Amino acid sequence: MRLLYAFPEPLPLPRARGVQVAHTVAELARLGVEVELTHVPNAPLHPLAYYGVEVPDGLRLMPLSRSLPWPLARVHSNRLFLWRLERRIAAAPDALLFARHLKLAALLLRNRPGRKLVYEAHEVFSDTAPPSKRARQFEMESEVLRKATLVIANSLPTAERLRELYGERAIEVLPNGVDWPEQVPQKDWAQAGSHIAYAGSFFAWKGVADLVQAASELPGCTIALYGGDEAQLARERGRAPAAGARLEFRGHVPQQEVMRGLANACIAVLPNRDDPDSRYTSPIKLFEYMAAGCAIVASDLPPLRAVLAENEAVWVRPGDPHSLADGIRLLAADPERARRMGERGREKARAYTWRARAERLAGLLRSI
Repeated sequence: MRLLYAFPEPLPLPRARGVQVAHTVAELARLGVEVELTHVPNAPLHPLAYYGVEVPDGLRLMPLSRSLPWPLARVHSNRLFLWRLERRIAAAPDALLFARHLKLAALLLRNRPGRKLVYEAHEVFSDTAPPSKRARQFEMESEVLRKATLVIANSLPTAERLRELYGERAIEVLPNGVDWPEQVPQKDWAQAGSHIAYAGSFFAWKGVADLVQAASELPGCTIALYGGDEAQLARERGRAPAAGARLEFRGHVPQQEVMRGLANACIAVLPNRDDPDSRYTSPIKLFEYMAAGCAIVASDLPPLRAVLAENEAVWVRPGDPHSLADGIRLLAADPERARRMGERGREKARAYTWRARAERLAGLLRSI
């Protein structure tokens, strides 16, 4: 079986979707699927090695530039990527097409009406797009949901909302995954409040500002925050309270460093707000928290409840810094409860490895 995975963005990409794509194509290839990954090059970085992923046999990396040749290399256009992609599609007439970008999926379905296409939905664009673009997004999403051979959703809420908007059709739910470590170091549970972590982007819907505000109610605690660009870091540093928890802004660091930090953390925080983006999320960081054996404080949102049971996290009100502080304080004051919660989460994460996800996906691809 051949799969042409089209990713019209630079790889590596300092976003969660880059991590997901790298692991997905690598694991599919290890399972015997012949995969060609088309992507925009991001020289001098390697598209997979950046994430600590080795290129297996059966995976072909095909960089497709969005630029004109020199001396016009500064001219960029997604149309150039699509034009070059069409040539790759023509050269692989028996390959399944795979896209997780809505616009690209719609264009491929129009340009190649006879080809089988798999669409992987990671949000509901009719809900998350700016109001001025929602009608157009609705039309495009409806077309893709109607014509795609196979539709995959990253979470049950995403699948349910797509069916609610566009009518009943088969949608397979495949949450994101994690590279499960065989061992993690012994954690200092007695001082759990001194080993608290947040990892992820600093977009408003992620709730980092709520965590920074909650720090004012957590004297004696230490919170390490991984992620954020320079502007976002400056903004949150400016909001940091004068008293309360010690905040350590680590910035954007390589994935391996994030995982080392989580391996030593006792408590990990997922403070998402109840925004449209949060309603359709499948946070890779959630699975990384679990695999690292961290006790989790999480916003009470359906996508997170779809993964964790009542006793597998301390649930807090989304967008409420006081509730967030209460949840963190609860675990910091009860190290034994935190330890047991971390152990349960780590064991549960075994079911959410990238390999397990790829096995399910390969089965679905072979069925079509």
